[in-house]
Amino acid sequence: MELVDRFLKYVSFDTQSDEFSETHPSTAKQFALAEYLRDELIGMGLQDVELTDKCYLYATLPANTDKEVPAIGFIAHMDTSPDASGKDIKTSIVKYEGGDVLLNAEKNIVLSPEQFPEMLHYVGEDLIVTDGTTLLGADDKAGIAEIVQGVAYLQAHPELKHGKIRVAFTPDEEIGAGADYFDVEKLGCKWGYTFDGGEIGELEYENFNAAAAKVDFVGRNVHPGYAKDKMINALKMAIEFTTLLPEAESPEHTEGYEGFFHLIDVHGEVENATVRYIIRDHSREIFEKRKADFLKAAQQMADKYGAERVKPEVRDQYYNMLEEVEKAMYVVDFAKEAMLQAGVTPKVQPIRGGTDGARLSFMGLPCPNIFAGGLNFHGRFEFVPVNSMVKAMETMVNIATLVEAKA
Repeated sequence: MELVDRFLKYVSFDTQSDEFSETHPSTAKQFALAEYLRDELIGMGLQDVELTDKCYLYATLPANTDKEVPAIGFIAHMDTSPDASGKDIKTSIVKYEGGDVLLNAEKNIVLSPEQFPEMLHYVGEDLIVTDGTTLLGADDKAGIAEIVQGVAYLQAHPELKHGKIRVAFTPDEEIGAGADYFDVEKLGCKWGYTFDGGEIGELEYENFNAAAAKVDFVGRNVHPGYAKDKMINALKMAIEFTTLLPEAESPEHTEGYEGFFHLIDVHGEVENATVRYIIRDHSREIFEKRKADFLKAAQQMADKYGAERVKPEVRDQYYNMLEEVEKAMYVVDFAKEAMLQAGVTPKVQPIRGGTDGARLSFMGLPCPNIFAGGLNFHGRFEFVPVNSMVKAMETMVNIATLVEAKA
C-alpha cells in the first residue's frame, strides 16, 4: 500500500529534536527528511515548494475548481520526541489477533493489552510496530504520510473538486518550538488542520496552556570533613523545592481537564543544581495560579537560603487554542462531517498536551487537531493501525471536497 510505503520511508529518517539545543532547527538531521519531502513534492508536481533555512517546508496543490474557495492548510511535524531513540527504527506489520505481540524475541519485549488495553480495539487489523528498542515515529510521520497521500489521491481523482491546498511540515514541534518561525502569511490560508492526534476519531480544539519553568540553586561547597555550618548543598535545596509543590497535581495522578506540575529534570552537584518543570492546565485562570504557586515556592526557598541562591524562571510556551477556534467553529464542523463521511465517529476531547496548531491559532490561523492514528507516542511501545492511517487520509480528502462543495 502506497500510504504505508510512504510512512515506512519517513520513519527511516532519524529526526529526533533536542530540547537543550540553542539552534533552529534544534538538530540538523531534521533537514534530511525535509529535503527528501521537498524532492518528493516537487516530483509529484506540486507548486511553490519551498524549504526554508529554518527547516519549514511549504507546498501548494492548486485548486481544480472555478469556484472561489478558501485555501486550507494541512500541517504535520517532522521531528520525533527526545524521550526515546528514533535511530535505526526496525518496523514490522503484524495482523493483530488479540493477546500479546512479541516485538523482540531476543530481548523478550512484548506489547501487551494488559499494559495497553487500547490494543483490543484493533483486533483483526494490521498494526505497524517496532522491535521494542525505539519509538516508531507515527508522531508525527503518520500525519505527514496521510497528508502527502491525500494530495496524491486528489491528484489521481480530478473529479473530486477542491480549492487551493497548502501543505506545511514543521521541525521541533516536540520541544514546543514548531511554530517559532512558521510563516502564517506565507501559508496564505484562512484556517488549517494539524494531523497530529492519536487514536482514530480524535478531534481536538482544546489543549493545555503551557509553561516551562526552572529554578537554579547556588550552593557553597566545602570539604565534607569540615563542612559544619559552612556547606550549602544545592542538590538538597533542589530536592527540598520539589516537596513544596503538590504531589497529587502531577501527570501520574491527573486526567481529563486536570492540570499538573511535571518534574522533567534534576541535575547538578553541591555547588550548583537545577530543577526543570513543565506547567500545564486547560483553564487559563488556574494556569496563571499554577505559575504563581511555582514562584511562591521559589520565594519560600529564597526567604530561607537567600535570594542570591535561588533563581527561578517561568516562560510561557503556548495557550489553549479554544480561545481562538471557538471564534470560527465552522472549521471544527468541517472536520466532524469529513470524519463521518469516512465512517469514523468523531471523539471530541481536550488534548493533554499541545500541537503546533495551538500556537498557530493565536497567530491568526485557527487550527484544530485531527487524529493521525498512532498510540503510545514517545515510547518503544508505540504502534499505528494501518486502517487508522487510511481513515485519516480519507478525512483530509473529505475536508477538501466539503469546503469546495459548500463554497
